[in-house]
Amino acid sequence: MKRFANLKRLGFFTRLLDEAPPAERYRFAAEQIVRAEKAGLDSAWIAQHHFHEREGGLPSPFAFLGYVAAQTSRIRLGTGIVTLPLENAVRVAEDAAVLDLLCNGRFELGVGTGGNPSAFAAFGLDSAQRNEIFARNLEVVRTALVGKPLEGGDTIYPQRPQLDKRIWQATFSVAGGARAGKAGDGLLLSRTQPRTKEAPKATLAEIQNPVIDAYLEALPKGAEPRIMASRSVFVADDHREALRLADIGLRRALPQFMKGGHLPPGETLEEMIQAFDTHVGDADHVIASLRADATLERVTDLVFQVHSVDAPHPHVLRSIDLVAEKVAPALGWIRTAPDVALAG
Repeated sequence: MKRFANLKRLGFFTRLLDEAPPAERYRFAAEQIVRAEKAGLDSAWIAQHHFHEREGGLPSPFAFLGYVAAQTSRIRLGTGIVTLPLENAVRVAEDAAVLDLLCNGRFELGVGTGGNPSAFAAFGLDSAQRNEIFARNLEVVRTALVGKPLEGGDTIYPQRPQLDKRIWQATFSVAGGARAGKAGDGLLLSRTQPRTKEAPKATLAEIQNPVIDAYLEALPKGAEPRIMASRSVFVADDHREALRLADIGLRRALPQFMKGGHLPPGETLEEMIQAFDTHVGDADHVIASLRADATLERVTDLVFQVHSVDAPHPHVLRSIDLVAEKVAPALGWIRTAPDVALAG
């Protein structure tokens, strides 16, 4: 029975995509994170997206995590990611420092270069320069967090040098993996990636293992690897019900999926599940599906999200419970949180 020996931590991830108005999306996401804490998960992560509500529902991650921090006490709270080229780097450092103080050191700062080119245009930036802007802004964030003088001589208040050791970089590329490793940061791997026309049937492991290789090769000697894989996971008590909900959700998500550069999937549900890199079904089916993902043999952190199934909120809450109770322990995750009775 295959178990992942390196798996140390389990997390929940949301892009706040519930089929609901914005206020309800935020309330649902907060309830899901509270449920994740009660279920014993180690971390919860949220994504930042500007403008495109079908892609992601939250432009203000620090404000939202401050709201969630007040409702939780143990679970670590992370950004997966802050779109760093679109932000003022000094303000990111200030917001991160304040949030980390308010949540008693539970914050993890995940950053990335960002996605949609039109978002860059709205901010008066050229998306072709995202990598250069990212590198420059990340250096400013580090400088500010550790209390070094910024341009003009000022230092931020409050300073939070501990956060410099809790930065994660998201990437699709081998070069990005090497960049994160060289910095000694954590590596964030996506739940899915577009396939090339040359390798349309490549597995996610075949795409992401070279990124991990580059990360580990560049990591400073003695530095502890932090490798997080996000995966699309939806679990239900009844396998047929899980597939029914997946059929609805994946077909609804298909137009956005295609806009992201993915190749057209087939018409059947099985083909769509494979194209979306989704692990769906009852606990036994999901365990078997995740065990086939060779990337997970190498990660320290597994973070699951219900996208793009995006079942109704009560089903998401039940999926969180089932992952914690049945799926993750079968993969090698050991719950370290104190037992807390789950709400019905």
